[in-house]
Amino acid sequence: MEFETIRYEVRNGVATITLNRPEVHNACNQQMGSELLQALQAAERSDEVRCVVLTGAGRAFCAGQDLKEVPAGPTTFFLDVLRERYAPLIRTLRQLPKPVVGAINGVAAGAGMSLALATDFRIMSSSARLVEAFIALALVPDSGASFFTVRALGYARAFAFATLNKPISAEEALQLGLVNLVVSPEAFPATVQTFAELYARGPTRTYGYIKLLLQRAEHAPLEELLELEAQYQQRAGESQDHAEGLRAFLEKRTPHFRGQ
Repeated sequence: MEFETIRYEVRNGVATITLNRPEVHNACNQQMGSELLQALQAAERSDEVRCVVLTGAGRAFCAGQDLKEVPAGPTTFFLDVLRERYAPLIRTLRQLPKPVVGAINGVAAGAGMSLALATDFRIMSSSARLVEAFIALALVPDSGASFFTVRALGYARAFAFATLNKPISAEEALQLGLVNLVVSPEAFPATVQTFAELYARGPTRTYGYIKLLLQRAEHAPLEELLELEAQYQQRAGESQDHAEGLRAFLEKRTPHFRGQ
């Protein structure tokens, strides 16, 4: 696929989507938002793709909304851009029935931080940082930032993060449960590739069911979760990968999942 503001590459079952406006720290404009959504949808449709990596080119992951697009004077810009650009991106990342690895190579700020936190497994370079950044513009957290941070941090810390505009370092993000792994900049590319290919070799449909269950578990009562677990377990149990996993267990060998 041909894009101008992102790169899209598929290798060994992994679709790597790279935000590619390094001259503006990968700030998201209308074209990038559209191309990113197209790339995510293409990865979802492709049987070849069994894991997605989202990262940034250059020194930043994503600086958030490109402020050059914000018009002067009375406008419904914020309402429109959040409904039409960022909400679809966040929904797609969360609902994509394949693992999405967030490779946070550099600063993730504003809506860029929201994109990072919408991924499933987050690897962060030790030189990167998370910044809400909204309050410096007298704006509120958006693109799911309020949802993700209050669940990870609790109200008090989420409020401080949103209002004091203090960056969160990679090590602090790990301690707070915002990311899964922190590695040095030198080890970052190889580590991302290792985990991405690990997920790409796994039972893709089952990963999708796990995503849906865990997201629902953030809100649903126990009785609803017990029923959902039963339904998704039945679906997983009917998959070819489950049959292969069972054979491999009985034959005392490593399973070879095909994502089916």
